Amino acid sequence: QLQLVESGGGLVQPGGSLRLSCTASGRSLDFYAIGWFRQAPGKEREGVSCISASGNYINHADSVKGRFTISRDSAKNTVYLQINSLKPEDTAVYYCATPNVRMAMCVRDPYNYDYWGQGTQVTVSS
Repeated sequence: QLQLVESGGGLVQPGGSLRLSCTASGRSLDFYAIGWFRQAPGKEREGVSCISASGNYINHADSVKGRFTISRDSAKNTVYLQINSLKPEDTAVYYCATPNVRMAMCVRDPYNYDYWGQGTQVTVSS
């Protein structure tokens, strides 16, 4: 059974950085896209970034372009989300997810993803 575990969240001041990790067990992520999502209190889950299985296709939400970087490490079965220039509006629980089907690219629509981690809290506050 595939399990995803996120880590790396925390409390950071505006302008700071964090690197979130999403590590999988039970299945290789090599052939599957990975998405990063976030959900703030009272808001819908938002897809912020995704990376294709090959790593050649990446998609970011407009709100995070230029600040978020997504990458994958096949040897560690892990996908990273580097988040820089953090803003208070980035405060949310961040989740990683992967679909049960292979796709050539990736999408940021959460309804396309089947396996989810438990989330890691990111709080941006001075």
